[in-house]
This record gives sequence, structure tokens and C-alpha cells, in this order.
Amino acid sequence: MRIIILQSDITKLQVDAIVNAANSSLLGGGGVDGAIHRAAGPELLRECKKLNGCPTGEAKITKAYQLPAKHVIHTVGPIWKDGNQNEAILLKNCYKNSIRIAEALKLESFAFPNISTGIYGYPKNEAAKIAIKTVQKEKYKHLKEISFCIFDNENLAIYLELLK
Repeated sequence: MRIIILQSDITKLQVDAIVNAANSSLLGGGGVDGAIHRAAGPELLRECKKLNGCPTGEAKITKAYQLPAKHVIHTVGPIWKDGNQNEAILLKNCYKNSIRIAEALKLESFAFPNISTGIYGYPKNEAAKIAIKTVQKEKYKHLKEISFCIFDNENLAIYLELLK
């Protein structure tokens, strides 16, 4: 399995699935979540309404509709409080559960955004360490390529440094 770091708009990627850093309602929001919902079109919202939300750390999958990806894996990252509220475990579970879904569906490629580092306030360096470590430790049968799709320069520098 190959790890790729790229600075791009996740809604433009042609992969089997993109991961959405969603809120627990799965009904759209700000940041990457809002961008994915806007790019996918209203059908995504209709399908998400049928999923009855998603708990923090868990993941659910939908079609991607008007996105170039085939699927969207929605995962709900933790809101950073103080680091003592199981935030690290919940964030790790976002990655593990997204990978589990991708493997179950025999997907070969997918892309993660920076989960929880926007409005949810997770410290970027700590979040990147968890993301990379979790992805590197998992066992893969089908996934050949996992991308970390970075939007901003600060996260890009962190990921590049951690993967040296």
C-alpha cells in the first residue's frame, strides 16, 4: 500500500472513495463537509438523511453522485477539548473505520482530508501523527493507495515532515 501526500481539492480527486470529515448529522456543514456536499449535489444530502447520523469515530458510506470519486466515506472526528476526553482514540477510530469500509468494499484507492483540524480545533501536528501512524499500522488486502489530501500549506508542511 502506497501513501501519497498531495495538496489539492478533495472534491476533484478521481479515486474509489473520498473521506468526508462530517458532523454527526451527516447533513452537511462547513469546511470540507460543505464542499463535498456542494460538489456532490442534492442527491448526497437525500442519501445522508436516510443514514440517521453517525457517532464520533464511526464511519458510513454513500454514493458520490456528481463527484469524480465513486463513493464518499463519512466519518465524524472528535471536537478537541483538552486532549483528555478520548480525542486521540476517537480520531484514530475515524481512520480505522474508514479503512475497514474501504477494505470491505474492495476499494483500491481513497483519500483522507485533515479530520478534526478545522473548526473542531484538533492540534494539526497531533492529528497528522495519529493519521499517519494509524494508516501505516493497518493491514491491507485491497487498498493500493491512500492519499492525504491537504488543503493548506501548514498541514502540508506537517505531513511532509512526518513522512520523511
